[in-house]
Amino acid sequence: MADRNEKVLLELLKLPGNNVCADCGSRNPEWASYNLGIFLCPRCAGVHRGMGVHISKVKHLKLDRWEDSQVERMKEVGNINAKLKYEERVPPCYRRPKENDPQVLIEQWIRAKYQREEFCYPERQGYVSGYMVGFLMKRGKEDSRYHPRKFILSEAEDTLKYFVRENKEPKAILRLSELNVVFAPEKIDYPTSLQLTFLKDGTTRHIYLYHEDPEVITNWYMAIRCAKLHRLQVAYPSASEEDLVGYLTEDFAKEGWLWKTGPRTTDGFKKRWFTLDNRKLMYHDEPLDAHPKGEIFIGHALDGYSVRIGVVAGVKDQGFSFTLHTPDRIFNLSAATESDRDQWLQVLEKVIDRPLTPQDSSISVRLVRKRANTNSMSIFSPR
Repeated sequence: MADRNEKVLLELLKLPGNNVCADCGSRNPEWASYNLGIFLCPRCAGVHRGMGVHISKVKHLKLDRWEDSQVERMKEVGNINAKLKYEERVPPCYRRPKENDPQVLIEQWIRAKYQREEFCYPERQGYVSGYMVGFLMKRGKEDSRYHPRKFILSEAEDTLKYFVRENKEPKAILRLSELNVVFAPEKIDYPTSLQLTFLKDGTTRHIYLYHEDPEVITNWYMAIRCAKLHRLQVAYPSASEEDLVGYLTEDFAKEGWLWKTGPRTTDGFKKRWFTLDNRKLMYHDEPLDAHPKGEIFIGHALDGYSVRIGVVAGVKDQGFSFTLHTPDRIFNLSAATESDRDQWLQVLEKVIDRPLTPQDSSISVRLVRKRANTNSMSIFSPR
């Protein structure tokens, strides 16, 4: 009997939709929730176990014993039917996680689907209204301590404000249209943390935040995305929803330590933390600096941008060196390993080969102008 049930389950895995995890899309799921009727990867199965058996009852497809009734339930539902129910009303601004996304994002996606059933009952989606207020722990600009700060998100005003004291003027007012937000658990060392990145006076500013409650920090992330999308839909009514979603938030393509020289061939290599944010390649003294020491806009290959292995004549090769060529300067860079160098080359080449969007051009203009003109310009302003 057990062998027969196992064979049936393995046959069900071959059906469309069942051959990937119902929650993150990773291939070859090995687990299942037999009351929900879905196939899961090991990581998502762990989240399902954490919700409790009153919500999801998890078994391994091969290692656990299956009852006939449980196999029948898997036949009745399956991943595609479950998605039709539990993902019926996912807002377009909600980021659907993939297999390599941060744990907090995957966990809250699963809990939103099955525990809170937010996508069955839209009234439970507290992040789509365009307004949110609450306290988050913010890292000090000049020190490493985190302090509680009140934040107010307003889609109507296109702002995210934070306050040192509740009854005083805001310490800073950030434009939503100029704001990127990423999950940053590896860098900030809190599993429930965010990094805000935005342009101010022609240069980039980083703000680091966390909240103890993973649902709260995820709701802030989604609220920013939703507010940005709604404003874009008003500004660009003829644009497709799919295209606009691409402008909401974007993970950093790559981060890590590199060594770079100064502008002269005689300058030695210095260790810097690099962050590639879309087309901005920023370098810092430390990963949690509030401002980068420098920013390099990465344009298109036809405009004179390229990357090559090795260094220019007169510069000592560090072993895993490469050069970034821009119209204004050649940057000599070096990685710690050949693998890391190749990864940097790959992500930079991908950016250089990609055509510029109007938003990219606007950022380029602001960075170029930053020493001579600090007038603010929305990244999403029509040009």
